[in-house]
Amino acid sequence: MSDTERLWLVKREYDDESLVELVYATPDGAHCVVKHFSAQLLRSKEITAAIDVDADRVDPVGDETTREHYASEVERVREQNDPDEII
Repeated sequence: MSDTERLWLVKREYDDESLVELVYATPDGAHCVVKHFSAQLLRSKEITAAIDVDADRVDPVGDETTREHYASEVERVREQNDPDEII
């Protein structure tokens, strides 16, 4: 990996406690970063289609099915959005 990786938003999940989980993944779906925000904080934050992350903050995705799902979601998001586009 280089010093930074570009990751794309592949999952946005809300839970019962007003927390939101955002998952950004590499184009091959093999690595990701998971971010948690309160729903209230998320309303004031701009969520972009992609983020650049330090390579040492990126975690491997262990499950093959999840990697394939993330890779297909990255492809879809990349086709429909510029990296800095708010989604």
